[in-house]
Amino acid sequence: MFKISATYTDLYQLRMAQAYFKNNKHEQTAVFDYYFRKNPFEGGYTIFAGLEDLLQKLKSLRFSKEDISFLKTQNFPDDFLDYLEKFRFHGKIFSVMEGDVIFPNRPTLRVEGTLIEAQLIETIVLNLLNFQSLIATKARRMRFIAGNRSLLDFGLRRAQGPGGYYASRAAFIGGFDGTSNVIAGEDFNIPISGTMAHSFVQSYDNELESFRDFALQLPKKCVLLVDTYNTLKSGIPNAIIIAKEMEVRGEKLFAIRLDSGDLAYFAKESRKLLDAAGLHYVKIAASNQLDEYVIKSLQEQNAPIDIYGVGTNLVIGKPNGALDGVYKLAFSNGKPRIKISENLEKITLPHAKQVYRVTSEEGTWIGADVISLKTENHVTTMHHPFDPFKQMDIDSLKQEPLLKEVMGEGEIKIKLRTLSEIAEYSRERFAQLPLEYKRFYNPHQYKIGISTALKKEQEALIKSRKI
Repeated sequence: MFKISATYTDLYQLRMAQAYFKNNKHEQTAVFDYYFRKNPFEGGYTIFAGLEDLLQKLKSLRFSKEDISFLKTQNFPDDFLDYLEKFRFHGKIFSVMEGDVIFPNRPTLRVEGTLIEAQLIETIVLNLLNFQSLIATKARRMRFIAGNRSLLDFGLRRAQGPGGYYASRAAFIGGFDGTSNVIAGEDFNIPISGTMAHSFVQSYDNELESFRDFALQLPKKCVLLVDTYNTLKSGIPNAIIIAKEMEVRGEKLFAIRLDSGDLAYFAKESRKLLDAAGLHYVKIAASNQLDEYVIKSLQEQNAPIDIYGVGTNLVIGKPNGALDGVYKLAFSNGKPRIKISENLEKITLPHAKQVYRVTSEEGTWIGADVISLKTENHVTTMHHPFDPFKQMDIDSLKQEPLLKEVMGEGEIKIKLRTLSEIAEYSRERFAQLPLEYKRFYNPHQYKIGISTALKKEQEALIKSRKI
Protein backbone atom coordinates (compact mmCIF):
# COMPACT_ATOMS: atom_id res chain seq x y z
CA MET A 1 0.00 0.00 0.00
CA PHE A 2 2.58 2.57 1.11
CA LYS A 3 5.17 3.22 -1.55
CA ILE A 4 8.35 4.51 0.07
CA SER A 5 10.96 6.52 -1.81
CA ALA A 6 14.51 7.19 -0.68
CA THR A 7 13.34 10.55 0.71
CA TYR A 8 11.67 8.56 3.49
CA THR A 9 14.54 9.72 5.66
CA ASP A 10 15.76 12.51 7.92
CA LEU A 11 17.46 15.56 6.47
CA TYR A 12 20.65 14.98 8.42
CA GLN A 13 21.15 11.67 6.63
CA LEU A 14 21.19 13.51 3.33
CA ARG A 15 23.44 16.29 4.66
CA MET A 16 25.95 13.72 5.92
CA ALA A 17 25.73 11.88 2.61
CA GLN A 18 26.45 15.15 0.80
CA ALA A 19 29.54 15.70 2.94
CA TYR A 20 30.74 12.13 2.32
CA PHE A 21 30.24 12.59 -1.40
CA LYS A 22 31.95 15.98 -1.61
CA ASN A 23 34.90 14.73 0.44
CA ASN A 24 35.21 11.58 -1.66
CA LYS A 25 34.39 9.31 1.28
CA HIS A 26 31.17 7.89 -0.14
CA GLU A 27 32.79 4.72 -1.54
CA GLN A 28 34.50 3.81 1.73
CA THR A 29 33.18 0.61 3.25
CA ALA A 30 31.22 0.68 6.48
CA VAL A 31 29.45 -1.60 8.94
CA PHE A 32 26.45 -0.48 11.03
CA ASP A 33 24.62 -2.39 13.77
CA TYR A 34 20.93 -2.15 14.56
CA TYR A 35 19.98 -3.01 18.13
CA PHE A 36 17.87 -1.70 21.00
CA ARG A 37 18.71 -0.93 24.61
CA LYS A 38 15.67 -2.02 26.64
CA ASN A 39 12.82 -4.51 26.31
CA PRO A 40 9.44 -2.75 26.07
CA PHE A 41 6.66 -3.02 28.65
CA GLU A 42 9.19 -3.89 31.40
CA GLY A 43 9.20 -7.35 29.89
CA GLY A 44 11.82 -10.02 29.46
CA TYR A 45 11.92 -10.26 25.65
CA THR A 46 11.13 -8.58 22.33
CA ILE A 47 9.67 -10.11 19.15
CA PHE A 48 11.53 -9.08 15.99
CA ALA A 49 9.23 -7.86 13.22
CA GLY A 50 9.46 -5.78 10.07
CA LEU A 51 12.48 -7.42 8.42
CA GLU A 52 10.95 -8.88 5.27
CA ASP A 53 8.91 -5.71 4.77
CA LEU A 54 12.18 -3.74 5.06
CA LEU A 55 14.03 -5.94 2.57
CA GLN A 56 11.37 -5.49 -0.09
CA LYS A 57 11.44 -1.74 0.35
CA LEU A 58 15.25 -1.57 0.19
CA LYS A 59 15.26 -3.60 -3.02
CA SER A 60 13.21 -0.94 -4.78
CA LEU A 61 14.49 2.14 -2.94
CA ARG A 62 14.96 5.02 -5.38
CA PHE A 63 15.08 8.80 -5.60
CA SER A 64 12.42 9.64 -8.15
CA LYS A 65 12.57 12.60 -10.52
CA GLU A 66 10.08 14.35 -8.25
CA ASP A 67 12.34 13.66 -5.26
CA ILE A 68 15.33 15.13 -7.06
CA SER A 69 13.34 18.20 -8.05
CA PHE A 70 12.31 18.75 -4.44
CA LEU A 71 15.85 18.27 -3.12
CA LYS A 72 17.06 20.79 -5.66
CA THR A 73 14.89 23.39 -3.90
CA GLN A 74 16.72 22.52 -0.66
CA ASN A 75 20.01 23.70 -2.15
CA PHE A 76 21.72 20.36 -2.61
CA PRO A 77 24.51 20.63 -5.23
CA ASP A 78 23.81 19.34 -8.73
CA ASP A 79 26.59 16.74 -8.81
CA PHE A 80 25.33 15.22 -5.55
CA LEU A 81 21.77 15.16 -6.92
CA ASP A 82 23.06 13.38 -10.04
CA TYR A 83 24.57 10.78 -7.74
CA LEU A 84 21.32 10.37 -5.80
CA GLU A 85 19.32 9.95 -9.00
CA LYS A 86 21.35 6.81 -9.72
CA PHE A 87 21.37 5.63 -6.11
CA ARG A 88 20.53 2.00 -5.38
CA PHE A 89 21.22 -0.01 -2.27
CA HIS A 90 23.87 -2.60 -3.21
CA GLY A 91 25.00 -3.55 0.28
CA LYS A 92 24.70 -6.66 2.40
CA ILE A 93 22.42 -7.21 5.35
CA PHE A 94 22.87 -9.89 7.98
CA SER A 95 19.96 -10.34 10.33
CA VAL A 96 18.09 -12.39 12.85
CA MET A 97 15.11 -14.04 11.15
CA GLU A 98 11.84 -12.14 11.42
CA GLY A 99 9.64 -13.48 14.19
CA ASP A 100 12.52 -14.54 16.44
CA VAL A 101 12.83 -13.60 20.09
CA ILE A 102 15.48 -10.91 20.58
CA PHE A 103 17.07 -9.10 23.50
CA PRO A 104 18.69 -5.73 24.28
CA ASN A 105 22.24 -4.60 23.64
CA ARG A 106 23.20 -7.13 21.00
CA PRO A 107 23.07 -6.72 17.21
CA THR A 108 19.78 -7.74 15.66
CA LEU A 109 20.80 -6.64 12.16
CA ARG A 110 24.13 -5.75 10.54
CA VAL A 111 24.48 -3.59 7.44
CA GLU A 112 27.61 -3.76 5.28
CA GLY A 113 28.09 -1.46 2.33
CA THR A 114 29.53 1.83 1.24
CA LEU A 115 29.45 4.54 3.87
CA ILE A 116 26.88 6.57 1.98
CA GLU A 117 24.43 3.75 1.23
CA ALA A 118 24.60 2.35 4.76
CA GLN A 119 24.00 5.84 6.14
CA LEU A 120 21.11 6.65 3.84
CA ILE A 121 19.03 3.65 4.93
CA GLU A 122 19.35 4.31 8.68
CA THR A 123 16.00 6.05 9.09
CA ILE A 124 13.94 3.49 7.21
CA VAL A 125 15.64 0.64 9.12
CA LEU A 126 14.82 2.22 12.46
CA ASN A 127 11.34 3.32 11.45
CA LEU A 128 10.14 -0.07 10.22
CA LEU A 129 11.91 -2.36 12.69
CA ASN A 130 11.35 -0.34 15.87
CA PHE A 131 7.61 0.06 15.39
CA GLN A 132 6.76 -3.40 14.15
CA SER A 133 8.90 -5.09 16.82
CA LEU A 134 7.16 -3.02 19.50
CA ILE A 135 3.68 -4.04 18.33
CA ALA A 136 4.61 -7.68 17.74
CA THR A 137 5.90 -7.82 21.33
CA LYS A 138 2.70 -6.28 22.69
CA ALA A 139 0.69 -8.82 20.71
CA ARG A 140 2.80 -11.73 21.92
CA ARG A 141 2.23 -10.71 25.55
CA MET A 142 -1.52 -10.83 24.94
CA ARG A 143 -1.31 -14.15 23.13
CA PHE A 144 0.72 -15.62 25.98
CA ILE A 145 -1.96 -14.80 28.54
CA ALA A 146 -5.02 -15.37 26.32
CA GLY A 147 -4.18 -19.02 25.68
CA ASN A 148 -6.35 -20.45 22.90
CA ARG A 149 -8.89 -17.60 22.89
CA SER A 150 -9.19 -15.64 19.66
CA LEU A 151 -7.40 -12.29 19.47
CA LEU A 152 -8.53 -9.71 16.93
CA ASP A 153 -6.90 -6.38 16.08
CA PHE A 154 -9.52 -3.62 16.19
CA GLY A 155 -7.07 -0.72 16.37
CA LEU A 156 -6.98 1.01 12.99
CA ARG A 157 -9.30 3.89 13.98
CA ARG A 158 -7.14 4.73 17.00
CA ALA A 159 -3.72 4.26 15.40
CA GLN A 160 -1.33 7.07 14.56
CA GLY A 161 -2.22 7.45 10.91
CA PRO A 162 -0.67 4.84 8.60
CA GLY A 163 0.92 3.15 11.61
CA GLY A 164 -2.26 1.09 11.90
CA TYR A 165 -1.39 -0.63 8.63
CA TYR A 166 1.93 -1.95 9.91
CA ALA A 167 0.48 -2.58 13.37
CA SER A 168 -1.91 -5.14 11.88
CA ARG A 169 1.00 -6.93 10.20
CA ALA A 170 3.08 -6.95 13.37
CA ALA A 171 0.18 -8.05 15.57
CA PHE A 172 -0.35 -11.09 13.36
CA ILE A 173 3.32 -12.04 13.74
CA GLY A 174 2.89 -11.65 17.49
CA GLY A 175 0.05 -14.16 17.60
CA PHE A 176 -3.20 -12.38 16.74
CA ASP A 177 -5.74 -14.32 14.70
CA GLY A 178 -7.16 -11.54 12.55
CA THR A 179 -7.83 -7.86 12.03
CA SER A 180 -10.65 -5.48 11.25
CA ASN A 181 -8.20 -3.64 8.95
CA VAL A 182 -9.40 -4.52 5.46
CA ILE A 183 -6.42 -3.21 3.48
CA ALA A 184 -3.95 -5.00 5.77
CA GLY A 185 -6.00 -8.13 5.28
CA GLU A 186 -5.83 -7.68 1.53
CA ASP A 187 -2.11 -6.86 1.34
CA PHE A 188 -0.81 -9.31 3.95
CA ASN A 189 -3.42 -12.08 3.67
CA ILE A 190 -4.53 -11.64 7.28
CA PRO A 191 -8.02 -12.97 8.07
CA ILE A 192 -10.40 -10.03 8.45
CA SER A 193 -13.18 -9.85 10.97
CA GLY A 194 -15.78 -7.29 12.00
CA THR A 195 -18.98 -6.84 13.96
CA MET A 196 -21.17 -3.73 14.10
CA ALA A 197 -21.07 -0.32 15.76
CA HIS A 198 -23.55 1.14 18.20
CA SER A 199 -24.55 3.60 15.49
CA PHE A 200 -26.10 0.77 13.47
CA VAL A 201 -28.39 -0.13 16.36
CA GLN A 202 -29.13 3.52 17.13
CA SER A 203 -30.13 4.20 13.53
CA TYR A 204 -33.22 1.99 14.07
CA ASP A 205 -36.22 2.79 16.25
CA ASN A 206 -36.11 -0.79 17.52
CA GLU A 207 -33.02 -2.78 18.62
CA LEU A 208 -34.59 -6.10 17.59
CA GLU A 209 -35.21 -4.87 14.05
CA SER A 210 -31.60 -3.67 13.76
CA PHE A 211 -30.37 -7.12 14.78
CA ARG A 212 -32.79 -8.80 12.37
CA ASP A 213 -31.71 -6.74 9.36
CA PHE A 214 -28.05 -7.25 10.18
CA ALA A 215 -28.43 -11.02 10.58
CA LEU A 216 -30.26 -11.32 7.27
CA GLN A 217 -27.21 -9.83 5.54
CA LEU A 218 -24.73 -12.02 7.44
CA PRO A 219 -25.96 -15.62 7.66
CA LYS A 220 -22.39 -16.64 8.59
CA LYS A 221 -20.14 -15.09 11.23
CA CYS A 222 -22.88 -12.73 12.41
CA VAL A 223 -21.88 -10.90 15.62
CA LEU A 224 -24.44 -8.76 17.44
CA LEU A 225 -23.39 -5.85 19.67
CA VAL A 226 -25.65 -6.18 22.72
CA ASP A 227 -24.81 -3.26 25.01
CA THR A 228 -26.28 -0.25 23.18
CA TYR A 229 -29.17 0.07 25.64
CA ASN A 230 -29.30 -2.64 28.31
CA THR A 231 -27.15 -5.73 27.90
CA LEU A 232 -29.06 -8.22 30.03
CA LYS A 233 -32.62 -6.87 29.73
CA SER A 234 -32.58 -5.93 26.07
CA GLY A 235 -29.45 -6.85 24.13
CA ILE A 236 -29.09 -10.51 25.06
CA PRO A 237 -32.86 -11.29 24.92
CA ASN A 238 -33.08 -9.74 21.46
CA ALA A 239 -29.96 -11.60 20.34
CA ILE A 240 -31.58 -14.85 21.50
CA ILE A 241 -34.70 -14.10 19.41
CA ILE A 242 -32.53 -13.50 16.35
CA ALA A 243 -30.51 -16.66 17.01
CA LYS A 244 -33.71 -18.72 17.10
CA GLU A 245 -34.91 -17.11 13.86
CA MET A 246 -31.57 -17.97 12.28
CA GLU A 247 -31.88 -21.58 13.41
CA VAL A 248 -35.20 -21.83 11.53
CA ARG A 249 -33.33 -20.76 8.38
CA GLY A 250 -30.60 -23.34 9.03
CA GLU A 251 -28.15 -20.67 10.19
CA LYS A 252 -26.31 -20.03 13.43
CA LEU A 253 -25.58 -16.79 15.25
CA PHE A 254 -21.80 -16.71 15.58
CA ALA A 255 -21.31 -14.43 18.61
CA ILE A 256 -22.48 -11.53 20.73
CA ARG A 257 -20.12 -8.69 21.63
CA LEU A 258 -19.74 -6.84 24.92
CA ASP A 259 -18.15 -3.41 24.69
CA SER A 260 -18.72 -1.74 28.05
CA GLY A 261 -19.24 -2.26 31.75
CA ASP A 262 -17.92 -5.07 33.92
CA LEU A 263 -16.89 -7.48 31.18
CA ALA A 264 -16.39 -10.45 33.51
CA TYR A 265 -19.82 -10.03 35.09
CA PHE A 266 -21.67 -9.42 31.83
CA ALA A 267 -19.89 -12.33 30.13
CA LYS A 268 -20.93 -14.73 32.89
CA GLU A 269 -24.53 -13.52 32.92
CA SER A 270 -24.74 -13.55 29.13
CA ARG A 271 -23.42 -17.09 29.04
CA LYS A 272 -26.13 -18.19 31.48
CA LEU A 273 -28.87 -16.64 29.35
CA LEU A 274 -27.52 -18.05 26.10
CA ASP A 275 -27.07 -21.53 27.53
CA ALA A 276 -30.54 -21.51 29.07
CA ALA A 277 -31.88 -20.83 25.57
CA GLY A 278 -29.93 -23.77 24.17
CA LEU A 279 -27.44 -21.50 22.40
CA HIS A 280 -24.28 -23.09 23.76
CA TYR A 281 -22.56 -22.57 20.40
CA VAL A 282 -22.90 -18.76 20.42
CA LYS A 283 -19.54 -17.26 21.32
CA ILE A 284 -18.92 -14.22 23.50
CA ALA A 285 -16.62 -11.48 22.23
CA ALA A 286 -15.37 -8.62 24.38
CA SER A 287 -13.73 -5.30 23.58
CA ASN A 288 -13.18 -1.91 25.27
CA GLN A 289 -9.66 -0.80 26.23
CA LEU A 290 -8.24 -4.29 26.54
CA ASP A 291 -4.57 -5.05 27.07
CA GLU A 292 -2.57 -7.96 28.47
CA TYR A 293 -3.31 -6.98 32.07
CA VAL A 294 -7.08 -6.69 31.54
CA ILE A 295 -7.11 -9.99 29.65
CA LYS A 296 -5.12 -11.58 32.48
CA SER A 297 -7.68 -10.33 35.00
CA LEU A 298 -10.59 -11.63 32.93
CA GLN A 299 -8.92 -15.02 32.58
CA GLU A 300 -8.31 -15.20 36.33
CA GLN A 301 -12.00 -14.44 36.92
CA ASN A 302 -12.93 -17.32 34.60
CA ALA A 303 -14.88 -14.95 32.36
CA PRO A 304 -16.40 -17.09 29.57
CA ILE A 305 -15.00 -14.88 26.81
CA ASP A 306 -14.05 -16.61 23.57
CA ILE A 307 -12.86 -13.63 21.52
CA TYR A 308 -10.92 -10.53 22.56
CA GLY A 309 -11.05 -7.48 20.29
CA VAL A 310 -8.07 -5.27 21.12
CA GLY A 311 -7.69 -1.75 19.79
CA THR A 312 -5.87 1.31 21.08
CA ASN A 313 -3.51 -0.31 23.57
CA LEU A 314 -2.24 -2.72 20.92
CA VAL A 315 -1.66 -0.48 17.93
CA ILE A 316 0.01 2.39 19.82
CA GLY A 317 2.14 0.06 21.94
CA LYS A 318 0.83 1.55 25.16
CA PRO A 319 2.46 2.52 27.51
CA ASN A 320 5.81 2.67 25.68
CA GLY A 321 4.93 4.13 22.30
CA ALA A 322 8.38 3.36 20.85
CA LEU A 323 11.16 0.80 20.91
CA ASP A 324 14.48 2.55 21.55
CA GLY A 325 16.32 0.97 18.64
CA VAL A 326 19.59 2.55 17.51
CA TYR A 327 21.87 2.28 14.48
CA LYS A 328 25.57 2.58 15.25
CA LEU A 329 28.74 2.62 13.16
CA ALA A 330 31.06 -0.28 14.03
CA PHE A 331 33.61 -0.29 11.20
CA SER A 332 34.60 2.06 8.35
CA ASN A 333 37.46 2.66 5.93
CA GLY A 334 39.27 -0.44 7.14
CA LYS A 335 39.18 0.48 10.83
CA PRO A 336 37.01 -0.52 13.81
CA ARG A 337 34.93 2.34 15.22
CA ILE A 338 33.56 2.96 18.69
CA LYS A 339 31.37 5.47 20.50
CA ILE A 340 32.49 6.15 24.06
CA SER A 341 30.11 7.35 26.77
CA GLU A 342 30.20 8.00 30.49
CA ASN A 343 27.20 5.66 30.57
CA LEU A 344 28.82 2.22 30.20
CA GLU A 345 25.71 0.77 28.56
CA LYS A 346 26.07 3.26 25.69
CA ILE A 347 29.64 2.33 24.78
CA THR A 348 29.37 0.58 21.42
CA LEU A 349 31.01 -2.63 20.22
CA PRO A 350 33.44 -2.28 17.29
CA HIS A 351 33.91 -4.49 14.22
CA ALA A 352 31.52 -6.61 12.19
CA LYS A 353 30.02 -9.11 14.61
CA GLN A 354 28.07 -12.35 14.90
CA VAL A 355 25.60 -13.29 17.63
CA TYR A 356 25.24 -16.85 18.93
CA ARG A 357 22.33 -18.23 20.93
CA VAL A 358 23.78 -20.49 23.59
CA THR A 359 21.86 -23.73 24.16
CA SER A 360 22.29 -27.03 25.92
CA GLU A 361 23.38 -30.13 24.02
CA GLU A 362 19.68 -30.93 23.64
CA GLY A 363 19.01 -27.49 22.12
CA THR A 364 17.29 -25.99 25.18
CA TRP A 365 17.78 -22.25 25.52
CA ILE A 366 19.77 -21.46 28.66
CA GLY A 367 19.03 -17.73 28.63
CA ALA A 368 22.19 -16.39 27.01
CA ASP A 369 23.31 -14.84 23.71
CA VAL A 370 26.99 -14.09 23.07
CA ILE A 371 28.37 -11.46 20.68
CA SER A 372 31.59 -12.28 18.86
CA LEU A 373 33.69 -11.03 15.99
CA LYS A 374 32.13 -12.29 12.77
CA THR A 375 35.26 -14.36 12.09
CA GLU A 376 34.78 -16.45 15.26
CA ASN A 377 33.06 -19.79 14.75
CA HIS A 378 32.85 -20.77 18.42
CA VAL A 379 33.18 -18.86 21.68
CA THR A 380 34.76 -20.47 24.72
CA THR A 381 34.18 -17.75 27.31
CA MET A 382 31.34 -15.23 27.53
CA HIS A 383 32.14 -11.97 29.35
CA HIS A 384 29.69 -9.52 30.90
CA PRO A 385 29.70 -6.44 28.61
CA PHE A 386 30.05 -3.94 31.50
CA ASP A 387 31.27 -5.88 34.56
CA PRO A 388 34.90 -7.10 34.08
CA PHE A 389 34.58 -9.66 36.90
CA LYS A 390 31.65 -11.61 35.46
CA GLN A 391 32.18 -14.32 32.89
CA MET A 392 30.82 -17.75 31.95
CA ASP A 393 32.40 -20.81 30.36
CA ILE A 394 30.32 -21.81 27.32
CA ASP A 395 32.87 -23.93 25.46
CA SER A 396 30.88 -27.15 25.89
CA LEU A 397 27.53 -25.62 24.94
CA LYS A 398 25.93 -25.42 21.51
CA GLN A 399 25.97 -22.04 19.80
CA GLU A 400 23.43 -21.17 17.11
CA PRO A 401 24.52 -18.32 14.77
CA LEU A 402 21.66 -15.81 14.52
CA LEU A 403 22.84 -13.22 11.98
CA LYS A 404 22.33 -14.67 8.51
CA GLU A 405 22.81 -13.00 5.15
CA VAL A 406 19.38 -11.86 4.05
CA MET A 407 20.45 -9.34 1.40
CA GLY A 408 23.51 -9.11 -0.84
CA GLU A 409 24.35 -6.79 -3.72
CA GLY A 410 20.94 -5.24 -3.15
CA GLU A 411 19.15 -8.54 -3.80
CA ILE A 412 17.11 -10.48 -1.27
CA LYS A 413 18.98 -13.68 -0.40
CA ILE A 414 16.29 -15.53 1.52
CA LYS A 415 13.03 -17.04 0.42
CA LEU A 416 10.35 -14.59 1.52
CA ARG A 417 7.74 -16.25 3.70
CA THR A 418 4.04 -15.69 4.01
CA LEU A 419 2.97 -13.77 7.09
CA SER A 420 1.43 -16.99 8.43
CA GLU A 421 4.81 -18.72 8.09
CA ILE A 422 6.55 -15.88 9.93
CA ALA A 423 3.90 -16.02 12.67
CA GLU A 424 4.30 -19.78 13.06
CA TYR A 425 8.09 -19.44 13.26
CA SER A 426 7.64 -16.77 15.93
CA ARG A 427 5.33 -19.04 17.91
CA GLU A 428 7.87 -21.88 17.76
CA ARG A 429 10.78 -19.68 18.85
CA PHE A 430 8.79 -18.12 21.68
CA ALA A 431 7.87 -21.60 22.92
CA GLN A 432 11.60 -22.25 23.41
CA LEU A 433 11.99 -19.26 25.74
CA PRO A 434 11.89 -20.40 29.39
CA LEU A 435 8.87 -19.27 31.41
CA GLU A 436 10.83 -17.04 33.78
CA TYR A 437 11.48 -14.60 30.93
CA LYS A 438 7.77 -14.42 30.04
CA ARG A 439 6.56 -13.12 33.41
CA PHE A 440 4.72 -9.78 33.40
CA TYR A 441 6.26 -8.81 36.74
CA ASN A 442 10.01 -8.94 37.43
CA PRO A 443 10.92 -11.20 34.51
CA HIS A 444 14.30 -12.91 34.58
CA GLN A 445 17.01 -10.97 32.73
CA TYR A 446 18.35 -12.70 29.64
CA LYS A 447 22.17 -12.74 29.66
CA ILE A 448 24.05 -10.93 26.90
CA GLY A 449 27.82 -11.39 26.78
CA ILE A 450 30.80 -10.75 24.53
CA SER A 451 33.64 -13.00 23.45
CA THR A 452 37.19 -12.63 24.74
CA ALA A 453 38.42 -11.43 21.34
CA LEU A 454 35.71 -8.77 21.06
CA LYS A 455 36.32 -7.66 24.65
CA LYS A 456 40.00 -7.11 23.90
CA GLU A 457 39.22 -5.13 20.75
CA GLN A 458 36.76 -2.90 22.61
CA GLU A 459 39.19 -2.29 25.49
CA ALA A 460 42.02 -1.42 23.10
CA LEU A 461 39.86 1.11 21.26
CA ILE A 462 38.64 2.70 24.48
CA LYS A 463 42.26 3.04 25.66
CA SER A 464 43.34 4.59 22.35
CA ARG A 465 40.51 7.14 22.44
CA LYS A 466 41.07 8.37 25.99
CA ILE A 467 42.29 11.97 26.27
